[in-house]
Amino acid sequence: MNERPVTIASGAITLEGLFTPGKPDGARAAVVCHPHPLYGGSMHNNVVEAALEALWKLGFATLRFNFRGVGRSGGDHSGGEGEVDDARAAMAFVLAQPVIAGHGAVMAGYSFGAAIAMRAGAEIAQVETIAAIALPVGMEEFSASAPGNKRVILVAGDSDPYCPSSEITRLAESIGARARLRIIEGADHFFGGDEEAVTSALVEMIGG
Repeated sequence: MNERPVTIASGAITLEGLFTPGKPDGARAAVVCHPHPLYGGSMHNNVVEAALEALWKLGFATLRFNFRGVGRSGGDHSGGEGEVDDARAAMAFVLAQPVIAGHGAVMAGYSFGAAIAMRAGAEIAQVETIAAIALPVGMEEFSASAPGNKRVILVAGDSDPYCPSSEITRLAESIGARARLRIIEGADHFFGGDEEAVTSALVEMIGG
């Protein structure tokens, strides 16, 4: 896919990203948030790319970006608060591009990025779907923060200690009919070798 480098203003700092405009007749917007910056996470990640493949198949305009303090993005890691601001800024950037639909947006993320996507996506009116891959439910409680008026797509491996199948299933059940869950057999937190399964699950659940 033809991605082009862009810069995004997030408060007083600038973030680097890669943007693709999607179909030319009113593509919906999608942002993908990367895993934890302090553990090597960046926009150049296999699961981020698996999510992008799904969104491209569905015709979305997409933006992946580096959180503050990663790569050429300014600032420093802030433990999550500033990263939520970064995700909001990234979505605002895509929605401001020409011929982008003002509805039906997807805020997606993987691991730490999934937690950020849950928080940022809940606050943006144009976001109708939050896609959380390997949401770290084994480390943090998300049921109270699950957005009340959006679809929530959940993807997890059945061998992920940070996102145990029992806990992600319990979260899906607490969200109710707005949630869709796919547990990928044999996959761990990193989805090495299972990227195509992630892409297929997202295509089916986001597009369905």
